Amino acid sequence: MVIDDSKTIRRTAETLLKKEGCEVITATDGFEALAKVAEHRPDIIFIDIMMPRLDGYQTCALVKNNPAFRATPVIMLSSKDSLFDRARGRIVGSEQYLTKPFTRGELLDAIRRHIRQTA
Repeated sequence: MVIDDSKTIRRTAETLLKKEGCEVITATDGFEALAKVAEHRPDIIFIDIMMPRLDGYQTCALVKNNPAFRATPVIMLSSKDSLFDRARGRIVGSEQYLTKPFTRGELLDAIRRHIRQTA
C-alpha cells in the first residue's frame, strides 16, 4: 500500500512496484488509508509523513495500535531527513524511513527486508 497526498509519488511508486509483480493499493491521506488497510490488509505500507487531515505519524500510530495490524511493516516516506523525523517515525512504530525521492531499489529492498517470502 502506498499512502501519499502527491499524485506523482503515488503513481511513481505504484508503477515501480507493479512492474515487480506487486499488487498495489493507494490512498491520498490517512483517513482514506485506514479504511483501505482494514479492507485490503496490505503486506506492507509506505506512508508519506506530510499529509493533510491525518499525517503519516498519526496514521502509523493508529495502524500500529490496532492488534490486527501491529505486525504490518510501515515504511515512512519523507523529504525531511532529520534525526528528529527519523526518531519520531520509530516512536510511532515504523520499521524504516526512506527519504524522497526514493529509488526503485530502495522500495524493493524495503519489501525484501520486511516481508517474509513464502516458497
